[in-house]
Amino acid sequence: MTPARIALYGFVGLVLLYLMIPVIIIVPMSFSGARFLSFPPPSFSLRWYEAYLGSTAWMQATKVSLILAVSSSVISTVLGTAAAYALNNSKSRLVQSLQIILLLPLVTPIVIIAIGVFFVYAKVGLLATIPGLVLANVMLGIPYVITAVLVGLRKFDPTQEMVARSLGMNRLRSFFVVTLPQIRPSVISGMLFAFISALDETVVALFIAGGENQTLTKRMFTALRDEIDPTIAAISSLLTAVSFLLVILIALNARETKPVPEERANGH
Repeated sequence: MTPARIALYGFVGLVLLYLMIPVIIIVPMSFSGARFLSFPPPSFSLRWYEAYLGSTAWMQATKVSLILAVSSSVISTVLGTAAAYALNNSKSRLVQSLQIILLLPLVTPIVIIAIGVFFVYAKVGLLATIPGLVLANVMLGIPYVITAVLVGLRKFDPTQEMVARSLGMNRLRSFFVVTLPQIRPSVISGMLFAFISALDETVVALFIAGGENQTLTKRMFTALRDEIDPTIAAISSLLTAVSFLLVILIALNARETKPVPEERANGH
C-alpha cells in the first residue's frame, strides 16, 4: 500500500470519526444514572428510557411523529414516483423544467420554507393539525423520491413497457406490471428517505406543530430550552438507531438495482 493511499485512508477515518463523535457521546449518556447530562456517565441505568416509555406526553409526541412519517412517506412515494415517471418519459421542455421546481425544497433554506408554510397555514387554518404537518412533509419528501426513482428509471429498458402496451395493456397497467417491479428498489429507497426526512424534521415543526399535535423533535427542542432533561439523550439514541437501520435498508435496496446491460441500453 502506497503512502498516498495510507494518508487517504487515515484522512477518511478521521472524517468518519468526527461525524460519529455526537453519536459516540450521546449513546453512553442515554444510559447514565445521573440526574443531569454528564460524560462519561458516573453510573449506568435504564431510567431515562423508562421515563420516556412511561411518559404520556412523550408517547403522544411519538405517536404524532410516526403518523406523520408514515402518512407523508406513502403520499410522497405515490406523487414522487408519478412525477419521476413523467419527467423520464416526457420530451416536453415545460415538463423537464418542472424538475427544477420539484427539487427546490432540497436547495431552499428550510427556515424560509417554514416561514412560508406558517403564513399560508395561518390563513387557511392548518396550524397545529395533522393534515397540515403531513402536507408540509410531503412537500419536503417528494424531491427525495423523485431523485431515487429517476435513477431506477434511467437504468430501466423502456422498450419492455412498449412491448407490453403493444400487446394490449394500457399505460397504467403496463407500468404496474412491467416497470414498477423492476424499479421497486429505487421506489423503496425514495420512500425510506422521505420517512427519515419526516421523522427527523424539526424546523418546520417548530413553526406549525402545537398542542396535542407536537412532533417528537419539537417536544425535544422545547425540553432542551426549558430544562436539560436526560430523557432527550435516550430519545436521540433511539432516533439515531432507527435512522441507521433505515439507511442500511436503503443500502441493501440499492444493491438490488442492477445496471442495464450495454446492449439493452443501446436498444440492441
